Amino acid sequence: MAVPCAVIGLGQTKYKKQRSDVSLDGLVREAALRAMEDAGVDFSDLDAIVIGKAPDALEGVMMPELSLCDALGAVGKTMYRVHTAGSVGASTAVSAATIVESGLYDTVLTVGYEKQSEGNATWTLSGGRSGGQGAGGTFAPWMREYISRSNAPEHIGWMIAVKDRQNALKNPYAHLHLPDITIEKVKESPMLWDPIHFLESCPSSDGAAAMVLTNHEGVRKSGRTPAWVISHAKRTEFSQFPGRDPVRPVAGVECSKALYSKAGITNPRKQIDAAELYVPFSWYEPMWLEGHSIAEVGEGWKMTDEGATALDGDFPVNPSGGVLSSNPIGASGMIRCLEAANQVRGTAGEYQVEGAKVALGHAYGGAAQYFAMWLVSSELNPVFD
Repeated sequence: MAVPCAVIGLGQTKYKKQRSDVSLDGLVREAALRAMEDAGVDFSDLDAIVIGKAPDALEGVMMPELSLCDALGAVGKTMYRVHTAGSVGASTAVSAATIVESGLYDTVLTVGYEKQSEGNATWTLSGGRSGGQGAGGTFAPWMREYISRSNAPEHIGWMIAVKDRQNALKNPYAHLHLPDITIEKVKESPMLWDPIHFLESCPSSDGAAAMVLTNHEGVRKSGRTPAWVISHAKRTEFSQFPGRDPVRPVAGVECSKALYSKAGITNPRKQIDAAELYVPFSWYEPMWLEGHSIAEVGEGWKMTDEGATALDGDFPVNPSGGVLSSNPIGASGMIRCLEAANQVRGTAGEYQVEGAKVALGHAYGGAAQYFAMWLVSSELNPVFD
């Protein structure tokens, strides 16, 4: 039987789009120190460290886990590195939870990061070839196909961009604050990839996120409010195969199905109080609501339209501001998991969802082919109606 695992410490780097004031090692250490302070532990209490980031080419630093040993107090300790494209932050969090649940380690520090100002994300994501389309160019046809299938009105994407950016104004750790954001500003911003306007797309930023995970005894010792990891799942599929549907990938459907089954959830919209979904382009909110069985196929955009995914709606999505407001790629998925834990610990401040007891953290990556998700709860063994 798996050992219970909980998050007892959370840390993020301070709000600033580019962090020229610190080295890459300093950026990662900043988040780690914040998480350990929140957990009431120091480096000597850590049994293992699990780090994750997107491809090394984003900074041009190969095997950064070697140079980060000193910064993370990992010299002489076990250190793992995880990589699954844009979903890597959540995959890293899930991997850290797994090794605690195995009983192999008692207390684990996990960190995800990206320092994109020192690299070239555009070059990396387009493969370095002239005329590369990048991530937005890859996903745009699938978003357009979703709109066509569901008959969703154009303003849905604009609504999501405004909602998430307004939520970000309540979050001091969001990397992008746009206090004057409006539907009109989104609509009038330049078209990047049809149907995505400039203000419907995520930024590129520097940042790191860290969490301290521990077992039942570690929770008792710390005296901290825990976020219990009650379920997690990862799934992957090839980026190309006959009959593949990139609008609603099978891997995403199966990942959520496994996640809910482990937790005993049969009605995710009713039984989950808040969700941090990986939405780098606004239209992915309704796509993932449907792709993870929170809404019926063709109905996801209606949840957005009726205000259900707003901070005060019945299914708040990205109360922290989401990837549309903070996108250090290797950390973005971990931030989703961290913010889910933040909600059930009741420590989200101005963007706290009232009464949140169960929250979903989610990320996807590659050509919408890698998925990693977890559910956290304020209770070790929540009972679902």
